Amino acid sequence: MSEVRRIQGRAFVDGAFKDDIVVSFAGGRITDVAHHARGSADAAGGVIVPGFVDVHVHGGDGADFMDADDAATARVLSFHARHGTTALLATTLSGSTSDLKKAVESIARVVASSPRGAEICGVHLEGPYINRKHAGAQDVHSIRPADASELGAILAAGPRLRWIVTLAPEIEGARELIQHYKDRVLFSIGHTSADYAEAVAGLGWGASHFTHLFNAMTGMHHREPGVVGAALGSVDATVELIADGVHVHPAVLRITATMLPRRTALVTDAVRACGMPDGKYKLYGYEIIVADGTARLSDSGTLAGSLLTMSQAVQNMVELAGLPIELVIPLATEVPARIAGVADRKGRLEIGYDADIVVLSEKFEAARVFARGQEVSR
Repeated sequence: MSEVRRIQGRAFVDGAFKDDIVVSFAGGRITDVAHHARGSADAAGGVIVPGFVDVHVHGGDGADFMDADDAATARVLSFHARHGTTALLATTLSGSTSDLKKAVESIARVVASSPRGAEICGVHLEGPYINRKHAGAQDVHSIRPADASELGAILAAGPRLRWIVTLAPEIEGARELIQHYKDRVLFSIGHTSADYAEAVAGLGWGASHFTHLFNAMTGMHHREPGVVGAALGSVDATVELIADGVHVHPAVLRITATMLPRRTALVTDAVRACGMPDGKYKLYGYEIIVADGTARLSDSGTLAGSLLTMSQAVQNMVELAGLPIELVIPLATEVPARIAGVADRKGRLEIGYDADIVVLSEKFEAARVFARGQEVSR
């Protein structure tokens, strides 16, 4: 029988922080969450929160999921786990069919090997079915019309994985693709030139998510609400926010999270340069320059993902956006767990849930991390 471990301190339970909570876990699952008389302060001045879930992350520590290399994939998982992410969706970029299949095959192999570190809960295909006019840092030569047959071949490379597919609803074949795969794939609107009506139509076909809201899409105007207006006006569609203070102004982060507390998920959109020194790096076929806390295409200066970790995103939402920590924690845990389809076992400190636990320091650093009950080495 597995040894029961315990961690005690101020913890985020049932939507609020409570003092003197003991979280017990064994066999990778939480076995008890209970109030206890003040004793050993395992949290050591920090707070205990559920492990973070990131539904949009490309890489980190010099590795990228598009490398299609098992060791590189494991390296990304280890890096982000050290910063509090205990579950994620491995995110790809617009690329050739062959490169996308190879990336998915590598991800599937790593999933089957049950590696330590962050758990891969699925794959997020960010493209190739997007609009060239809003390509951002995506390879414009790899962007193409939506193709149900091609997507089927890519999905077959990871038959047991969960899927998000980012696409532009206005491109050729988008409606047919969404309607064909909506029972298997969570479709996300992004990298798009759609107007408000086109975005609402995409939601009607079955899309239910928006990729990095405000970035690479039409903004909101009082006479043309655009994609942003469609997202804000939706009843239940979820949205992503890159909370690095660069992609989205802190005031807009605050407004969005306050308006949509149950529909907003913090994401990193982290690239391989995350956690690495300034310099030149590769993003699929492009060269990016990392300097002054940003990653940009070397030829145009376009933002190319981020250098963000989830613990830093949480800190930024509190310190830059001015939000209470009680509102921020669900944006990094419960909401993305629901988007990833794992809300029945991740995103909460609750009996029976995976023992994904983070102790945040007073400076919001991930001081201790447990991924499925295993402590992650710093």
